[in-house]
Amino acid sequence: MPELPEVQRATNALKERCCGETITKVEVTEDRIVFADGITHEDFASELTGRKVLDVKRYGKVFYFNLDGEGRSPVLHFGMTGNIHIKGSNPLKYMEGPKKQDAEWPPRFMKFILHLSSDGGKTVDTEVAFIDPRRLARIRLCNKPTEEPPISALGFDPILCMPSLEEFSTQVLKRSCPIKALLLDQSFSAGVGNWVADEILYHARVHPEQRCNTLNEEQVKKLYEKMKYVCETAVSVNAESNKFPTHWLFGHRWGKGKRKEQASKLLLESGDAATIKWITVGGRTSAYVVELQKNGGGTSAKRGPRVKQEVIEESTTIVEQSTETTISRTTRSKRKVEESSSVQPTRQKRKKT
Repeated sequence: MPELPEVQRATNALKERCCGETITKVEVTEDRIVFADGITHEDFASELTGRKVLDVKRYGKVFYFNLDGEGRSPVLHFGMTGNIHIKGSNPLKYMEGPKKQDAEWPPRFMKFILHLSSDGGKTVDTEVAFIDPRRLARIRLCNKPTEEPPISALGFDPILCMPSLEEFSTQVLKRSCPIKALLLDQSFSAGVGNWVADEILYHARVHPEQRCNTLNEEQVKKLYEKMKYVCETAVSVNAESNKFPTHWLFGHRWGKGKRKEQASKLLLESGDAATIKWITVGGRTSAYVVELQKNGGGTSAKRGPRVKQEVIEESTTIVEQSTETTISRTTRSKRKVEESSSVQPTRQKRKKT
């Protein structure tokens, strides 16, 4: 899934090609799943046509257009396989995207194509397509994008509005879930996805399973610093992974280390090869370095209520009370009632004899 750095790259590309241009035509494909919150593909096309693009912005993994005139603004979320394709260039590439980049036009799996012009439609300067093979993306229209869902339901953005260390620490330490699950929770940190979370934890030297309320002051400070560092560094090179620092975990975590392009080893400061292991935390595969990320408060820590993970549009929401636990308790109570009622008649017969 495209995470904060990749979505920022898409936003940058759209700003460069679309700002100042007028949307003269919108081609759309009917899709009642991708076009969300009650809007249709026709609604989308009619509200955008004839309006000028003033700006394109991002918050978390969501990006949106600011348009002139009356009407709502398009608010877009890539989901797992959504992407932007500008005519005349290849689709934007990300690590777990399709291996083959299809340059055909109009592109397959197109949901909409914006035709943009700077001269009132006499000539088309740019065509921009939004594509999604798996239909997990979401296209919405909002009057005030930052004040309405989905953006209003998101937590802080590590690039746009990182909280103070004190506030960050308070938010982390009051939780009892694994730290990796918290980082994936979009209502906590918007834009942090699986690879970004693993990279943050690797640089902070924190095990992904360590529970939030067992972290010490130094660990929380490191998490705070490394969240800013990872996001800012990835964005500064426009999310081009071949420009990421060579000492990052990123180049070694994919395919559980079996990809051909990962032939080189991640090295420790001693010069020895690092031991990378993969586990499932927060419903996602997590990579960590055994020698550097010790679990100082995972299975041995006092646990709160059982945690059940749910992923909705790739947002990990933490539910403190599991439904399964409630069902289990109810079942046990029923069994006790049934046992006591079946034993009672036997006791009465014995008294009579």
